[in-house]
Amino acid sequence: MEFSHPAASLFEEIPLMLVSIRRALPALAAIAVLVLPLAAQRNVPSTYAITNARLFPVSAPTIERGTIIIRDGLIVALGANVAVPADAQVIDGTGLTVYPGLFDSYGSIGLPPAPPAAVGGGRGAGAPAAPAPATPVRGGSGNTFNDPRGVDPELRAADQVKVDDDALDGPRSAGITTALTAPTAGVFQGQSALINLAGATPAAMVIKPAVAQHIAFASGGRGGGGGGYPASLMGVFAVIRQELLDAQRYRDIKAAYEKNPRGMQRPEFDAALESLLPVLAKQQPVIMNVNTRREIDRAIDLSREFGFRLIIAGGSEAYLVTDRLKSENIPVLLSINFPRRTAAPLPDADPEPTRVLRERVEAPRSPGRLQAAGVKFALQSGGITTWSEFTANVKRAVEAGLPADQAVRAMTLQPAEIFGVADRLGSLEVGKIANLTITRGEAVNQIFVDGRPIALHPAAAAPRGAATPTPGTSR
Repeated sequence: MEFSHPAASLFEEIPLMLVSIRRALPALAAIAVLVLPLAAQRNVPSTYAITNARLFPVSAPTIERGTIIIRDGLIVALGANVAVPADAQVIDGTGLTVYPGLFDSYGSIGLPPAPPAAVGGGRGAGAPAAPAPATPVRGGSGNTFNDPRGVDPELRAADQVKVDDDALDGPRSAGITTALTAPTAGVFQGQSALINLAGATPAAMVIKPAVAQHIAFASGGRGGGGGGYPASLMGVFAVIRQELLDAQRYRDIKAAYEKNPRGMQRPEFDAALESLLPVLAKQQPVIMNVNTRREIDRAIDLSREFGFRLIIAGGSEAYLVTDRLKSENIPVLLSINFPRRTAAPLPDADPEPTRVLRERVEAPRSPGRLQAAGVKFALQSGGITTWSEFTANVKRAVEAGLPADQAVRAMTLQPAEIFGVADRLGSLEVGKIANLTITRGEAVNQIFVDGRPIALHPAAAAPRGAATPTPGTSR
């Protein structure tokens, strides 16, 4: 399916006589700045009608043959008997299925790649192998904790987003229109942003600039390892607890000063601790990237101790703690980057450990188990780089017991609910942002982002024998 976006310049030439009128130039320049973008916008269709398509709203029953109308980036009508506006660009949806735009519920899509850390170093490029020197003691708040490298809760992914169509082509080819993107280094990694995977500027891509605070149990980043500070799990826990205790003290001193500042030394502003105050107030959740049963239990214990809202990311063994997750209403951003053998075994190689074999078998079953236990979850790519594996692994999860309609829900409405944007995304409803994933058969055919069609480029080829399912592939 191809879309044409004719655009014409308002002015083809400026008469030479105007060039000589120096007093008119500033006014002409101002007019050009304002008028040219408006002219371009008028020449790009803002209303689309997809007709005769199968509509899968998620929040309502499927419409087997219907029409969906998009105007100015929003869904304005959908149903089996919807009139097509006279100004709409009509797309014949015969043979197509229209879903809400898919989410990748955790990753670093849209962020520039992090430079490699030096061996033994911490965050960023060129980090020294030796332990980083302590920064000066935070003043004013009475804090006595020296802030080490990798404790950066004030970092915001929204400030780092880049418009890079080459990098976005892969996830968009898998039907992904929206992503939670987060910094990936350190213990306190910073704040994630929810972004659309298209936009004229980074600001235009950002839907929600500060979704959650991210904490990792391994200082090297989202996947663990990395050799950063601190070098042990005990050290990581000490850093986490101390930073949260410092934030509590900072909060209390600020509150006391604001209540009665007379005669009290003004607390010094601390950007890192300030950014943790919404966490302590339960206004912003904490996403912890943990996988083993023991790590998940520890994360839940920390959330109880400090009273913050917790979201688990990764969660490869979350199916082992479903009772606790369900009773405490803790969502899971479940990775579908399932473990698999990457090379044929050598004839004289030792057998693979039982743990590895078990993980390979159990991983595709995990989504169905969370669903059966009533745990709210969303699917995330888990660092997949070959994007054809994303939809292939969703199909594996469906084959392993996850109902197909729930698989769609876990990539659309459930992440929207978890991230607090279900009032604008996650389902096909009037008034919501027109993010659409459109399939033909078992292939993603087209996506719309903010009501605009986006050209798709093929993803890297899937492994031989792997399927490329639609979001609603049946069991």
